[in-house]
Amino acid sequence: MENEPLLMIPGPVPVPQRVRAAMTRQAINHRGPEFGAAYAETVRILKTLFGTANELYVISGSGSAGMEAAVANFARDRKIVSLVNGKFGERFGKIGERYGNVTVLNSEWGTPVDLAALERELEAGAEVVTMVHNETSAGIRNPAPEVGKLARKHDALFIMDGVTSIGGDEVLMDEWGVDIAVVGSQKCLAAPAGLAAIAVSDRAWGRICEKRPFYLDMAAYRKSGKGTPMETPYTPAVPLFLALHEACKMIDEEGVPARIARHRRMADAVRAAAKGWGVDLFPTLDAHHAYSNTATAMRIPDGVTDKDLRGTVKKFGIEIAGGQDHLKGKIFRIGTMGGVGAQELLATLAAVQFTLKKSGVAAGDGVEAAAEVLLG
Repeated sequence: MENEPLLMIPGPVPVPQRVRAAMTRQAINHRGPEFGAAYAETVRILKTLFGTANELYVISGSGSAGMEAAVANFARDRKIVSLVNGKFGERFGKIGERYGNVTVLNSEWGTPVDLAALERELEAGAEVVTMVHNETSAGIRNPAPEVGKLARKHDALFIMDGVTSIGGDEVLMDEWGVDIAVVGSQKCLAAPAGLAAIAVSDRAWGRICEKRPFYLDMAAYRKSGKGTPMETPYTPAVPLFLALHEACKMIDEEGVPARIARHRRMADAVRAAAKGWGVDLFPTLDAHHAYSNTATAMRIPDGVTDKDLRGTVKKFGIEIAGGQDHLKGKIFRIGTMGGVGAQELLATLAAVQFTLKKSGVAAGDGVEAAAEVLLG
């Protein structure tokens, strides 16, 4: 890792050496049994992370491609209600506008989504609900179980962006009533960017749209995925598939419960550090919402600039994230995703603590508070 930056942002995350090495091998036939076996094992492991027995396929494209595939195949020309309380919720709404008739239910970034307004839209005939489960732009985790229950009550499809929660937090797609869920490779899975996985319920397959995209046609992925060996309908990004396969094997070795517990413990440690520093967490919560367990957002203290804060931390070779759009200069964010552990996190928190004190903030010892959580 010498001279390599430590990415402690909400993705991409550091890629383990094993995963990087998987991309360097000679090309293999993507219609052959070796690729098919790797694809099938990747799907098996991903299903445990999604909490699903549903069919699942991997597409060559980022998490946004997965979001678009979900909407383009299952929401075209339908009444969509899009729950928005952050940047990526806004993106889901914009994707929906390309394909269907969208009603956007906006909440201020980091504040709870409006479940009462959602039910009114469903009662008025909304056919599809889209929501980002874990909104890293604001450090908030949205109530997927409650949204899934409302969607089922009114016979609507529920499409969930799990790009930054699947693999790092508990996701129970089937139990929660999620019909389509999506993850991106470069977040909690700790693989390189460029792949998305999408799981689809039987209920959603029964409502797949007749007019579908060509490259992102989920019916084509389903047809190819049923063959032996398992294939993709079009030429996949083979090196990325092999890297994702290796990342999934590492997840399997760690164990899903242990991996989720590690992510939660690291997020708890960041929140403990914030309390020790006297720095306010950003989101506004209610009984249905929670802090993100893969990215923690904090308010930048008065008298400190985003440039000074993140710029000084970067001098230590560590990158943390700032706010996006109207939150730029107001918050900073620390990602706790992928394979990072106590060493990387404590180094990051020490750099932030040094920077706060250098900027004149009377910060307490957040590093010690975080270490207590990590050891506990």
